[in-house]
Amino acid sequence: MSLSKPVYNFLGFYFEQLFNNPIRTKSITSSVIATAGAITSQKLSGQPFNPNAVFAYTAFGAFVAGPFAHYFYEFISRIVPDVPFRRILEFLLERFTYAPIFCALSLYFLTIFEGKTPDQATQNVLKLYRTVLLANWRYLTLPVFLNFNFVPPMLRVFVSNIIGFFWVIYMADKRRRAAAAAKKEK
Repeated sequence: MSLSKPVYNFLGFYFEQLFNNPIRTKSITSSVIATAGAITSQKLSGQPFNPNAVFAYTAFGAFVAGPFAHYFYEFISRIVPDVPFRRILEFLLERFTYAPIFCALSLYFLTIFEGKTPDQATQNVLKLYRTVLLANWRYLTLPVFLNFNFVPPMLRVFVSNIIGFFWVIYMADKRRRAAAAAKKEK
């Protein structure tokens, strides 16, 4: 038996699920990758394990990131006309609509999923939004560009999730530092 057979079987199963149940599959994938990113971030930080933060990223991936990405990519594939520069237009829409909205949603819902109040979530958005959005534009523009230009539409959310793994590590670190700074101020 070939060692690659289980990989091929899993990929076949994954693609079948992606085709038959796209939102559920993308939500589960997003949740698993966000969870892995949160755990990796905690391991790299050397801080004690924080199950609330891991739960927040797990829930965010399942209930916000996966569905939001699915519907956004479907939406732009319908509204952008089939013109020679279509991928560039989709890319620009992603960078200037999806990224700003997604950064705000991330900051807000991660705080909510950690069990904090809507006021605390709003304060978190106000405090970190600009820094996070600028970092998103700075560090994720090239990977997002490559995703739009070289990845088939059916796999764009998956590739976005892989990019998101590294983004979760960054976001978790930013949020952890902001929380530590807030504790020092009190």
